[in-house]
Amino acid sequence: MEPVMVVMFAICLLFLLYQLYKVSDERRHRCCYLVHYECHKPSDDRKLNTKFCGDIVARNKILGQEEHKFLLRAIVSSGIGEETYGPRNIIECRENSPTVEDGISEMYECFIDTLDQLFRKTGVSPQEIDVLVVNISSLTSVPSFTSTIINHYKMRDDVKSFNLSGMGCSGSLISLSLVQNTLKSYKNVFAIVVASESIAPNWYSGNDKSMMLTNCLFRSGGCSFLLTNKRSFRTRAKLRLKCLVRTHLGANDEAHACCMQKEDDQGRLGFYLGKNLPKTATLAFIKNITGIAPKVLPLQELIRYIVMKYLGNMTTLNLKAGIDHFCLHPGGNAVIEEIRKNLGLIEKDVEPSRMTLHRFGNTSSSSLWYVLGYMEAKKRLKKGDKVWMISFGSGFKCNSCVWEVLRDLEDGNVWGDIIDGYPPKTTTNPYMEQYGRVNQVT
Repeated sequence: MEPVMVVMFAICLLFLLYQLYKVSDERRHRCCYLVHYECHKPSDDRKLNTKFCGDIVARNKILGQEEHKFLLRAIVSSGIGEETYGPRNIIECRENSPTVEDGISEMYECFIDTLDQLFRKTGVSPQEIDVLVVNISSLTSVPSFTSTIINHYKMRDDVKSFNLSGMGCSGSLISLSLVQNTLKSYKNVFAIVVASESIAPNWYSGNDKSMMLTNCLFRSGGCSFLLTNKRSFRTRAKLRLKCLVRTHLGANDEAHACCMQKEDDQGRLGFYLGKNLPKTATLAFIKNITGIAPKVLPLQELIRYIVMKYLGNMTTLNLKAGIDHFCLHPGGNAVIEEIRKNLGLIEKDVEPSRMTLHRFGNTSSSSLWYVLGYMEAKKRLKKGDKVWMISFGSGFKCNSCVWEVLRDLEDGNVWGDIIDGYPPKTTTNPYMEQYGRVNQVT
């Protein structure tokens, strides 16, 4: 077969599959609507300002001069501001002796704050909830966190509950995937997802550099969001889920081991981040794009990409042809910048992620919802817009989904009283001012 015929056949096949997907989307899958979401803002007495972060580092007496400078350099370049939040045991200088209650109480504050607001603002009662999913990666309790929530709100005895752990920063979209599959099987369902991470019992107090970085980025936070497939809620919902793609590289030994909870040589528990993490994340990201692009990009962009590749031209997919907003996981400045370059985005595209990292830090699987909240508070989300959420997680995973905005959104949410100050008019970094001199030390 002539090469030109091969290309034409591929284009025709792609066109057919594209049309079949569009026609069958509504028929094969009941819609998954996002009715509302709430992000947790801890009390001001839990803020970790510049001086306090320096004091935490100074409290770790086993740090040598080299490790001390390394940690301060990491804080300076992290992208974190000085209004992020930590757990109470760290505020009380008890990071070396956390209790189970420290972790549970940290989560309980988040649950009650976000769920109380969610029920109040939506008018949906706890007794109407059919599915409850709680995702806390590195803390489990008995009874489970789902049972704690069911008990507190006196939910029905037939509520379907799922308590997920070990999913890492990608757990929020994994929970969403679980709900999406449930909604395909049952009609008229209300589902709630609660996503957070317990920092209290997981603060690393050792001197292993590969395990010290998480202290610089991870902060307390969390979110709850209400989903439904009730058609009557379409006019009340904020977003409709268009598609969700999950990529898992766990079969690869190197990818599986690049990010994990472990003990260091001295038996101190922490999270290990391997040097191969960036390479693994890039590979997972590329595979995920390959899966989601045909579902969200217009046919002409896919054809252009295929033809240019066939002709041997260096080209990349123009994701902006089908995506209006990029909701990137704020895992750190380096992560955000790498994704920006790979996707050919401008600074405004990644502004919501950078500002979320600055104000709230990396709150693990709930981070994406703070990023979405920033877009909404800035009144950037208009009816018909497409929002692409991208998250990474240990294992190693890259999960992403695309939402369609159902109406113009302008909820002030967790950013309400501070949004006018973002992005900051100055680029002053308080950590740089106080600790920047360590960058001069090799």
